[in-house]
Amino acid sequence: MKITYHSHSCFQLEGNNHSLIIDPFLTDNPLSKITPAEIKVDAILVTHGHFDHVGDAVEISRRNKATIIAPFELANYFQDKGAESHPMHIGGAYAFPFGRVKLTIAHHGSTTESGAVGNPCGFVVTIDGKTIYHAGDTGLFMDMKLIGELNAIDVALLPIGDNFTMGISDALKAVEFLNPKMAIPMHYNTFDVIMQDPAHFVEGLQGSPTKGVVLEVGESLEL
Repeated sequence: MKITYHSHSCFQLEGNNHSLIIDPFLTDNPLSKITPAEIKVDAILVTHGHFDHVGDAVEISRRNKATIIAPFELANYFQDKGAESHPMHIGGAYAFPFGRVKLTIAHHGSTTESGAVGNPCGFVVTIDGKTIYHAGDTGLFMDMKLIGELNAIDVALLPIGDNFTMGISDALKAVEFLNPKMAIPMHYNTFDVIMQDPAHFVEGLQGSPTKGVVLEVGESLEL
């Protein structure tokens, strides 16, 4: 399986037969090196309704005839925009053709230009035998320990930008709770208020059983 980082919180996961993208904020993203028209996927996962996570989900869905997977209220918002959606909610899991998705809690907000659209979430995605945890926008929470106990996580994708989400020190504690094989930082340096040096995150994992990896924008990693 291949993971590609498209900046901010956007990752593309490509298995043997399927591809999906999470939080596709590409247009108007100063760091993105790819356009929505270049994205070829079967599914789109969106953690919450903020503009920098909804991004180009509707356009990508229409171009690819791809299903948007999101919490119930946000999925309905996408459906009203003419996109195909699959509503889920916190604690629920579903087996899709590409693999299994389970929604976790995330401590954040979730609004669009139309107003509040339910709760934010994180995703535990299992594809081709690999389990990826995308935390979404969140602060540190104790139930991350449960997520780690219930799932053998290969890669944890964790925000480190601070201000709106966890900063580096809290993200390091999250790694301790989750116990993944690998941790990749996200949600940093897109805007001035979330500027961070991801090398400090990796340095903080020295001596840990978890390997810290910084992906540059557009860089891929094979699992």
